[in-house]
Amino acid sequence: MYTGLLHTHKLVVVLFLLHYVVKLVLLLLNRNEQLANYSKRTKVTEMAISALFLITGLWMMGTSIMKGGSVSTLQIIKLVCVFSSIPLAIIGFKRSNKLLAVLAVLLIIAAYGLAEVNKKKKAGGAVNTETAGSTLEAGKLVYQDKCMQCHGSDGAAGISGAKALGQTSLTADEQKAIVKSGKNSMPAFGETITEEQTMAVIEYVATFKQ
Repeated sequence: MYTGLLHTHKLVVVLFLLHYVVKLVLLLLNRNEQLANYSKRTKVTEMAISALFLITGLWMMGTSIMKGGSVSTLQIIKLVCVFSSIPLAIIGFKRSNKLLAVLAVLLIIAAYGLAEVNKKKKAGGAVNTETAGSTLEAGKLVYQDKCMQCHGSDGAAGISGAKALGQTSLTADEQKAIVKSGKNSMPAFGETITEEQTMAVIEYVATFKQ
């Protein structure tokens, strides 16, 4: 369900942004009649997109919190940007205030950018596994640093849509590809952990099936 909400949210965000960019371009070009006609034709659609934008975002955040996840500072700033952009956009376009309209669109873009920054931040930096005495110990260190915040200590927490690792049917190569490139809300770790560390964490995750 979380994955479906995530894809819906991403689609709605893109539509939301494109909609307001079109309105902003018309406003900046002083195409007031065209802007009025476009706004009239898309009024219901705009309300639906705005509602879906907020509902899907808050639903995913609430689901993660209920499962033990935390809200980062970047996510809070993103929410502030989103909740500020909507009334600014309504007032700006209704009163043909170009400054408020531009500010509203910039806040929407900022919210999208913060979401991407937050995802990259989850990937973090390099993990030192030199002191690990075995591959499993190295894998555990990587898991605790990179994976536990969403998958939990036993791989079954399911925060932010994380899959239950003890039930996976993926091969080692398939898991490796996901770890390196990311998937859905999971960031890519290809630049923060080595090939050996990737295989070590996959070996450690395999213990969850036992």
